[in-house]
Amino acid sequence: MPSNTTAPPAKKKGRRARLILLVLVLALVAGVGAGGYWGVSTVRASFPQTTGEIRLDRLSGEVEVKRDANGVPQIYADTETDLFRAQGYVQAQDRFYEMDVRRHVTAGRLSEMFGEGQVETDSFLRTLGWRRVAQQEYDKVLTPETKKYLQAYSEGVNAYLKDRDPADVSVEYAALALTNDYAIEPWTPVDSVAWLKAMAWDLRGNMQDEIDRSLMTSRLSASQIKQLYPEYPYALHQPIVSQGAVDEDSGKFDPKGKAGEDDDLATGETPGGVPGSGSSSDSGSSSDSGSSGSSGDSGAQSQLGALSEVLDGVPALLGPNGNGIGSNSWVVSGRYTTSGKPLLANDPHLAPQLPSLWYQMGLHCRSVSATCRYDVSGYTFSGMPGVIIGHNDKIAWGFTNLGADVTDLYLEKIGPDGYLVDGKVKPFMVRDEIIKVAGGKDRKITVRFTDRGPLVSDRASELEKVGQKAPVGNAAPDRGTGYGVSLQWTALQPGKSMDAVFALDRAKDFTTFRAAAKNFEVPSQNLVYADTEGNIGYQSPGKIPQRSKGDGTLPAPGWDSTYKWKGYIPFEQLPYEYNPKRGYVVTANQAVIDPKGYPDLLTKDWGYGSRSQRINDLIESKIKDGGKISPDDMRTMQTDNRSEIATLLNPLLLKIDISDPYVREAQKLLEGWDYTQEPDSAAAAYFNAVWRNVLKLSFGDKLPKELRVEGDCINVRPVDATGPVDEQNKLVRECGERDPESAQPDGGDRWYEVVRPLLKQEKNEWWTTPGNRLDSPTETRDQLLARAMKDARWELTAKLGKDVSTWSWGRLHQLTLKNQTLGTAGPGVVQQLLNRGPWNLGGGEAAVDATGWNAAGGYEVIWVPSMRMVVNVGDWDKSRWINLTGASGHAFHSHYTDQTDAWAKGELYDWAYGKAAVDAATKDTLVLKP
Repeated sequence: MPSNTTAPPAKKKGRRARLILLVLVLALVAGVGAGGYWGVSTVRASFPQTTGEIRLDRLSGEVEVKRDANGVPQIYADTETDLFRAQGYVQAQDRFYEMDVRRHVTAGRLSEMFGEGQVETDSFLRTLGWRRVAQQEYDKVLTPETKKYLQAYSEGVNAYLKDRDPADVSVEYAALALTNDYAIEPWTPVDSVAWLKAMAWDLRGNMQDEIDRSLMTSRLSASQIKQLYPEYPYALHQPIVSQGAVDEDSGKFDPKGKAGEDDDLATGETPGGVPGSGSSSDSGSSSDSGSSGSSGDSGAQSQLGALSEVLDGVPALLGPNGNGIGSNSWVVSGRYTTSGKPLLANDPHLAPQLPSLWYQMGLHCRSVSATCRYDVSGYTFSGMPGVIIGHNDKIAWGFTNLGADVTDLYLEKIGPDGYLVDGKVKPFMVRDEIIKVAGGKDRKITVRFTDRGPLVSDRASELEKVGQKAPVGNAAPDRGTGYGVSLQWTALQPGKSMDAVFALDRAKDFTTFRAAAKNFEVPSQNLVYADTEGNIGYQSPGKIPQRSKGDGTLPAPGWDSTYKWKGYIPFEQLPYEYNPKRGYVVTANQAVIDPKGYPDLLTKDWGYGSRSQRINDLIESKIKDGGKISPDDMRTMQTDNRSEIATLLNPLLLKIDISDPYVREAQKLLEGWDYTQEPDSAAAAYFNAVWRNVLKLSFGDKLPKELRVEGDCINVRPVDATGPVDEQNKLVRECGERDPESAQPDGGDRWYEVVRPLLKQEKNEWWTTPGNRLDSPTETRDQLLARAMKDARWELTAKLGKDVSTWSWGRLHQLTLKNQTLGTAGPGVVQQLLNRGPWNLGGGEAAVDATGWNAAGGYEVIWVPSMRMVVNVGDWDKSRWINLTGASGHAFHSHYTDQTDAWAKGELYDWAYGKAAVDAATKDTLVLKP
């Protein structure tokens, strides 16, 4: 529900707020307030026409666009190209400014819209070359059919833009016109394809973990770092697929294979394999990463710290990369449901955005036939044709992030003539890029490539000449001229993911579903499945590398060719399930399969399974003793907000003898608490504050500055100091450098597994605090927990007031929706006009209701269930869904945030699919005519 504003949300520094945006916003606000040029007519000029008739070039027949009470469109056409042409037109009506910003991100052209402040970001994006790879995909890889659809979609977008003044497209363009002569360019098919690269970037896997482990070497030993990255707890949190193995003779994954011993798993029949290419090879899962992690050299910290800062500067279009990025999706067999047919739920966890990242719509051929095959409804991205997640008349599917390790950083021995490989110098591949800057001079950059990928270190001034040492043990050659850092990433190779989107939309059974999934190469996702025949299933697709040497957990030595990628895991070897005996499939970013018996390395940096195991437990609790699961049960599971770490930590907190009556008053809140995190819960507020302070005291203060939150300053021993602290070797003041959304310790379920074994130990090095922040250091677990309880009491007193009876989790844990670009900076009046909120939310980090927050940075909500859906397979009109915001991207439009209040309460709306249901729900009808 909308928040009580007596306690403002924690302030958060804008990641990329720029002065030019502030100027534009202030101009906009001043104009609207004055009621002059920026009057109501200007604001409403861009609102779409949703009734009547519009002539549209290149249509072959009439197309109907039927919108419901929430403005969600269902499109009806007689041909496939007309369908996608109309989709482009309709999405441009509602969301073109969002689409335009996205394509400037993917092309590294933000400076053309927003000026000088975006040059650094554009330089890095040009180095990655998303747009160039998308162009290669369109030119050389995608099928003619896919290109036909993309072209039709572009024609629809451009038909909407034709003869329209920018201010009539979206009010933001009117603001841009005050300081920039920016002109809207026509939409192209490659603009749509490039968006998949941005999606892949934010779901890229463990790159940040790879950097962080290396950065930790300046402060922590190898054994300490290992403790902070524990093994996945297979005994506690079951993986997605717990049985199966790659058959040695056929080279294919057998879901009934010998890997697992739990007979409560996949024993169903598979409808046959998918024709594939590529050959099987050995696993390449060596644990020798080539990086000893023993070096404490400041040069290595400088290069990787600088790279981390560059990564923070890249727009996180989906959310903060790391432990929070993920999703929940699960499917339950009809034998356990009240309907007798499968139920499928999905809620992707992404960054809160205004408008929402997702766009709801239906695409319907009036008569489904061999020449017009689409009858699909669900969620897509503005700027992309087709439907990404949803259902057609035969099957339903959902996505969660697989988290496969598809990126590797390489330390490169560089010199004036190139980079070293096996004792020989290889010349860089080079290209020049011109960055155009609004209101400024063009900038020229040079991009250098190795055989593996771009030299990303060229984009940070600190990396132009890197340190003399790096965390690579004794494997390094002469260190005289330092190192560069290159990136190898599957998404920088042309692929077929756009083909896969259309193939999923028209798949009719598990065989055609798997065939479509095979081409969904990046980003690598978990796909759950259900069909009207009662079958359920799972497939892990993706282009996942096989390494000749190393495990991808630390940067590898680029000068040693034995660390190269030798290929990709063949699709036939990737895990899947079909009608598992247990009757359900749960994916929530946990491990896919126990590596025992499975030869290929998918990653070593899984989510740690708190959400997935909770969903498994909730399903089991419903179906035991013959119980059945209803659609409303699925919705209730999606909003489950129980805290797993509270079940471990809270009993210990209650045992601590607190003498301070002020702290004891807060401790009493935890007595009888059921570990749920409702918005009005005082206990949840206090517990999460205690958890945040436990992490800060035991771990945060021991991490290097590159990982700690920006501005967090403590007194520490110099990195290169030896011997005792004395007058010659004094403590120094060291301040954190990491963005609040990606700082550590973030408090996610990796930290649950770090803390779990420590809670059984009264004494451990992590419980000791050296007094770098405290008046009195701690030496034991209970001393540290008592100090954390005291610090949390004072922290919440400052934030929520003295009276603990007025505390609530929602007043701390707030969501503010920020209008894209122009709503990210400015005074309070800007927030009122362009942004919405805040909302007081329940849920929390690693809960099923994953309203994520970063414990190092504060309590503000930084990722959310970006949409929710519960699909009633076969009885499609009884399915339900909701979006985070609304259909419209136009500020002040009635559908701008009209779904958010219901979303915050965990409610779902009816999802009309069949013609009769759509007609009954229709409020506006627009006819597009040739």
